[in-house]
Formats: sequence, structure tokens, C-alpha cells
Amino acid sequence: MIISRLILKNWRNFSFMDVQLGYRVFIVGPNASGKSNILDALRFLRDIAKSEGGGLQKAISDRGGIPKIRCLAARRESTIVIVVHLSESENDEPKWKYEIGITREEKGIHKPIIKFERVWSGDECILNRPNEDDKKDIIRKRQTHLEQLDKNEKFREIVQFFESVRYIHLVPQLIRSHQLTNDSLNVDDPFGKGFLERIAKTSKRIQESRLKRIGTALQKAVPQLVELKLYKDVTGLSHLEAGYEHWRPEPAKQNEEQFSDGTLRLIGLLWTILEGEKSGGNFLLLLEEPELSLHPGIIRRLPGLMWRFQKGMWQIFISTHSPDLFFDPGIGLNEILLLKPDKEGTTVEVASMRKDIKALLDSGFSIPEIVVPETEPQNIIQLNLFNGK
Repeated sequence: MIISRLILKNWRNFSFMDVQLGYRVFIVGPNASGKSNILDALRFLRDIAKSEGGGLQKAISDRGGIPKIRCLAARRESTIVIVVHLSESENDEPKWKYEIGITREEKGIHKPIIKFERVWSGDECILNRPNEDDKKDIIRKRQTHLEQLDKNEKFREIVQFFESVRYIHLVPQLIRSHQLTNDSLNVDDPFGKGFLERIAKTSKRIQESRLKRIGTALQKAVPQLVELKLYKDVTGLSHLEAGYEHWRPEPAKQNEEQFSDGTLRLIGLLWTILEGEKSGGNFLLLLEEPELSLHPGIIRRLPGLMWRFQKGMWQIFISTHSPDLFFDPGIGLNEILLLKPDKEGTTVEVASMRKDIKALLDSGFSIPEIVVPETEPQNIIQLNLFNGK
């Protein structure tokens, strides 16, 4: 199942956004244009739907409250709205639609409340709030039915899909640090504090199979690498170890302390993708700038590599600044979201909807040549005025 349509209104940078989506979504734009905020809208739905430690109030509190997530361009109609359509594939009609509108109580301590919450199964509306019970007791509007097990039985498939959302932005220094906390061992560990322990907790058979596949893939980037495995030291901490061929008969051994940042990020990315492979299609992966620390030659092969693991079964969102990522000939304009900041909020367009972009592609320009100029900040040339004094 995938998100086939996403609508945001008054969410962070976006006063309004409405886009159709497929199995892959590449999000490009200048710095501070809202690439991460699109990903965060999906994380927000996951945080509401969490069976433990989630819910509407915590999801909003973790983001600093309503004023922090409401678009600055919001005026008279200031309700924050998120709408998702869920389809079995990118060519199917929506199986589910979920809509949520969020505002604040007018009196008292101004807690966040739902202005509306709606669920459609096909064309049938099976939830429409506020209902009569909500109107009698306003406190009920502080919770969504998405987060209440006794209320979401009829649309639990939506809940399970939102719970499947994974956000990854691995920080190599955290992977190496071994400063573990209970929080870092949760599935929601986007920066990799508990990455090695997550591998260790996987069954031995699956662990060895995945590391073997990752090692084989890494040999394309690191030709001397001959094996990749996990071991525990005398204190019980887990370590990744790689063997490297050289002129001596036995391979040299290195662990994550000696791995390059790019190697660690690539291992983390491939491991997470392999987790998605076992999801049976109920998985949504959000990647923040996966090109960091990687050689351009590797970056150019990432989309094809990820697609082979996806197999048209699950969905991936990728925010990026890298022109190298778009050298893959399999990427289509319909997979690219172009973000452009404006004083009334960032606008979002699917690249295939732009006639000028399609004309440039038909004229022989490559996607990197077309996309990169579209993502440059306005007046960037003025940076040349600074003389360093």
C-alpha cells in the first residue's frame, strides 16, 4: 500500500499543497524550502498512530506546539490540515482516505483539538468527527480515533500503515559512540544511536543473510572488502567488522570505528531497505539526503539499487540536494517534487506537470540539467558580493 495523494494545508512551510504520488518520491528544493517538513507530516501521522507513547497531544508537543507547526502565512482559515489517500498501487483508486484538521481550544489552556477527523473506505465515509458525543464533551476532541484501539477497529489497516513509517538520517558519529539509551533501541531511531544493537537483535539467520547481501553490494564501492559480520566485544557491545584483502594471506580486520562515514551510512541505508523487503508491502521509508558522504558514482546507482529492493511493493520518499541522484535513467519527471519558497508559503509542483520542463527534456536536456537550476535559491549570485573582509 502507498500514499497516492498527499494534501497539506497550513502545515509548516506550506499554506497549501496537493500532489499525486507513486512508489518513489524525490523531493528537491533550496535550503529551508520545506523538504524535511513534507517528511515530517508523514512522521506526524505515525506519531499519532503509535500504539505506545504516541497520540495527538504528544505529537504536537514534541514539535513545539501548534504555533510551531502552523504555517506563518495562515490567516483567517488557520486550521492545520493533512489528507492522505492510500492505494494498493500507484494506478489504483484510493482504498482508504484519512483527513485530519487540527486547531486549538478557544478557551482555557488552549489544548490542541481536532476540528475534524474523517475516514473513507472507498467511497463510503465510515468516520466523521466531531460527532454528537464530541459536541457534548469537548475533551474528547483532544484525541483522534486513529490513536484509540477501541475506536479504530474498522480502519486499523490505516493505523498499521502509519505505524510502518520509518525515517532515516543516519549520523555515523552516533553509530560509533555506543552511548545507548532505551530510546535509541526503539524502531524510531532515525540517527542510528542503536543501529548496531538493532542488527544484533535480529535472528541469526536473517542477520547473516542481510550482512552477506550488504557485503556483496559494498564490494562494488569498496573492492578490497571480502566479508561483513557482527560480533560482540568482552563488554557485550555489538560491532560491525569487515575483512579487507591485501598482500598478506589473511584479510585485515576493521570495525565501525575505522569505517568511513560514507560506508556506515551506506550500510545503514541498505539494512533499512532490507527490513522493508520483508514488510510485505506495508512499509514507508523516508530518507533525508542519503547522498551525504558518498562518492558521486555510488549516488548515481542508489535509485536503481533501492528500486530493486522495493520491487514495486512499498514506497520511499527521498529529500535531496544531489544532482548525481538524478543521473539514473529510470527516474521519471512524475517522481520529482519541486519546491519553491514564497512569502505566502512554499509551492510544490510535480515536475511532469510543468510544460517548460517537459519541453526541455524532449529537447535533449538531462533531468539533472533541468532540476538543479530549479532548486537554486533566488539571488544566490549575490553571495559573490561578500569579499571575506
